[in-house]
Amino acid sequence: MQTLKKYLHRYFIDAMGAMALGLFASLLIGTIFGTVGKYTGLEFLNTIANYAKAATGMAIGVAIAYKLQCDPLVIFSAAAVGAMSNAMGAVISQSGGIVKWAATANVGEGNIFYSAGPAGAFFAVIIACEIGRLVSKKTKVDILVTPVVTLLVGFAASWLLCPIVAFVMYYLGVFIATATTFQPLLMGIVVSVVVGVILTLPISSAAICAMIFSESAYAAAVLNGTEEGFLLAGGAAVAGCCAQMVGFAVVSFRENKWGGIVSQGLGTSMLQMGNIVKKPVIWLAPTLAAAITGPVSTMIFKLKCTGVAAGMGTCGLVGPIGVIDATEMGVFEWVGLVLVCVVLPAILAFLFNELFRKLGWIKTGDMKLES
Repeated sequence: MQTLKKYLHRYFIDAMGAMALGLFASLLIGTIFGTVGKYTGLEFLNTIANYAKAATGMAIGVAIAYKLQCDPLVIFSAAAVGAMSNAMGAVISQSGGIVKWAATANVGEGNIFYSAGPAGAFFAVIIACEIGRLVSKKTKVDILVTPVVTLLVGFAASWLLCPIVAFVMYYLGVFIATATTFQPLLMGIVVSVVVGVILTLPISSAAICAMIFSESAYAAAVLNGTEEGFLLAGGAAVAGCCAQMVGFAVVSFRENKWGGIVSQGLGTSMLQMGNIVKKPVIWLAPTLAAAITGPVSTMIFKLKCTGVAAGMGTCGLVGPIGVIDATEMGVFEWVGLVLVCVVLPAILAFLFNELFRKLGWIKTGDMKLES
């Protein structure tokens, strides 16, 4: 059991957290540069954005390999594995079958190329790194053996797994987009709560949203005529993340003052995970707030988002920036953005929390963060 916990922590906390950092340093920061460039007309920002986004797979590969404490040759080889697996996937027909295995571009009319993206890179890079570690510094020609083995294993893992990952992510995206199109109220609640909870857990909501709300997923939604639901689900994800971050920042103000507002409201609600383990009820107020702000986003203001920004919330204001980029913004939408991302989470979480304090469920000090 201890061995299982060790590997689960290594891959789904350490490696996934590292993947999120790789995404942040490439795709996410590129999205921010691109959005600022779009609204300011500064062309050099768009150039930076294009190169940053193009380096997504390489950044993921290096980040995961570094976190797994690989030797330098494995780390550098992982950049190529990440680029390869991020780009590889499958060509899927309108009927939902795989037309071409391990593809890197579309073939045939009416089909869609669906890359495995960050999800494929995650699995392929881990496998390549672990095998690369086994041979690293074991021979006198390490400078040749380690890169060759790492790259060959990375290609084999990509060829085998990326089409499967792409196929699974395709149907997950189709389900979310279709369900949100026909049931925006219910899916607004579900997506907002689930993604918000994932944000606070010690796993990466940004990485998961980058997989679910990818460019390939959006292209599939367009092909199926459910792009509206797809983008609304992304908006609900932002709402849920903001509810957790702003909610915890506000309800823990007694204990953490302004430092807590900044560290949780603009940083991450994951800081409360230790306190949640000790007293899970403190998680209830932000989660209930998310259950309300999600459908408010999908049903009333129709805020939209896609990509990694959907899983970032108010962290560096990335979530709101993603909404601005994906939504046709008017006065009504701007009001909705402020309400859904800041005002409603703060008010709702505060009211729920005060109720729970009066009931004696929560006491002062329960949400105190370590200095």
